Amino acid sequence: MFNRDDSQNPGRVRWQQEAGVLLLAFLVMALLPLAVTDSYSRHILIMAFIYAIVASNWDLSLGYGGVFNFGHLALFGIGVYAYGLLTKFAGADPWLALAASGVIATFAAVLVTMPILRLKGIYIILVTFGFAQLVMQLVLSQSAITGGTQGMVRIETLYIAGHNMVRDQKFAYFYIALSILFLSTVFLRALVRSKIGASIVALRDNEEYAISRGISLARQRFITLAASAFFTGVAGAFYAAYQRNASVDVFGMSLSTVILSMVLLGGTSTIYGAIVASFVLTIFSEFMADFGAWRPIITAVLIIAVMLVYPAGLAGAARSMASRAMRRSTRPAPASSDATAPHTSR
Repeated sequence: MFNRDDSQNPGRVRWQQEAGVLLLAFLVMALLPLAVTDSYSRHILIMAFIYAIVASNWDLSLGYGGVFNFGHLALFGIGVYAYGLLTKFAGADPWLALAASGVIATFAAVLVTMPILRLKGIYIILVTFGFAQLVMQLVLSQSAITGGTQGMVRIETLYIAGHNMVRDQKFAYFYIALSILFLSTVFLRALVRSKIGASIVALRDNEEYAISRGISLARQRFITLAASAFFTGVAGAFYAAYQRNASVDVFGMSLSTVILSMVLLGGTSTIYGAIVASFVLTIFSEFMADFGAWRPIITAVLIIAVMLVYPAGLAGAARSMASRAMRRSTRPAPASSDATAPHTSR
């Protein structure tokens, strides 16, 4: 699963250690419903899971790949509407529609990759942003089936045979969302630790040198954007099944700003940072609910304060604190005064 050769990466956590910590973290999260029993608190956690999937996958293309793909949220919206259309009009099984939505989002990512293969910087931003607007306009123009500005309602939900998912205090939805996040995280970390991940980072850091060493820019961009699209589309489909509606708001700048804030606050090129930041911002935003219009302002100030102190985000802060603790633990203890004082006899 993970790259087993860590000998050439001093300071890098071995894949066995990372896998163990990852399993432990998700085991702890799996026990949360035992402590969090009300449906509203579980709803907040489910939304944090969804945001974490989208943010961590965006970190793959933005952080590791260095591709300023501002059409990433369009892939989430494509997953939302693909699931709605497949279940409402094609009569597809909800679980098959969930997987198919990820495939459709991946196909869309491949299409948007074609015009940006040879582009850089602001031009990639313009093309991908235009792609997002194009998808939104397509949804609006086909109002007969998409609902246009009114959106789609009464979308088919997921099901588990013999279990009532409506009256279980969101118990089943919690574990479905957690499972998708777990699969997404394992996939992303396995990818970035592999040789493919190393070549993606090499292109980001020094494109000319990487190409001269035989790394294909076109192939790696296709892989990067396609890999970041599948679970983003699945997250969109799950969102539609969970909320039972689809709205063009998923293409709006408001959601894009929130998800991008999670990526930056967590620290790019980490995957884990985006996930942690998703929990921090989602839960913090709920605690600030009583502040009304001041809530986004307070959240923005928090993000700016963290980024000023730790430009690498929460991941950078964690690394800094861990490094400080390690230095303290390895620092030699000062010699006692009795041992160093010269011995004198009377």
